[in-house]
Amino acid sequence: MRYGHRATIAVAFAAGAAITLAGCGGGGGGGDKADNKPSTSASASKNPGSSGGDTAAPSATATQILAQIKGERDIEVTINSAVRDSGGFVTVQGVVTNNGTNIFNADNWVGNETALSSSGASVAGAVLVDEAGKKRYYVLRDTDGKCLCTMKLLSVQPKESRPFFAQFPAPPEATTQVSFELPTMPPAKITISEG
Repeated sequence: MRYGHRATIAVAFAAGAAITLAGCGGGGGGGDKADNKPSTSASASKNPGSSGGDTAAPSATATQILAQIKGERDIEVTINSAVRDSGGFVTVQGVVTNNGTNIFNADNWVGNETALSSSGASVAGAVLVDEAGKKRYYVLRDTDGKCLCTMKLLSVQPKESRPFFAQFPAPPEATTQVSFELPTMPPAKITISEG
């Protein structure tokens, strides 16, 4: 009788353990996907200077607007942030919106510099101008000569918006007001904030 009682308890314990393990297994369930998603976007936002262009571009803060630039063919550039970091860089982020009726390619925004032509349709031609200090700050480049900015700004459909970023050397700390200039677009005054 005592042996049968122990066997029943052992079987019940094993069944309970099996049910518990099955419930905790996870395997490829939805929990794993949700856990992986934030880490991917977090790593992209921590490295805005990666030359991956559009894939690593951080998304801009949609609530803050430092400036809006309206250019030819109803293209609008909204600048959401210009942040100085401790590494001596300023990262400008924003959104390009095609308010026109034709597809937009940012071929003219790469600028006239031959060395940046490998960046393709991008914001490589962007410049920060410190009027008080009489200096211009050009978009930084990686070791392959490509801009540290959003690339592959191609086939922007009518009414479509795309995030962009561009990284520049930081002006002196006392300089907080600069002008953001992009080829074919009017300049815009922006304020640099501390990161």
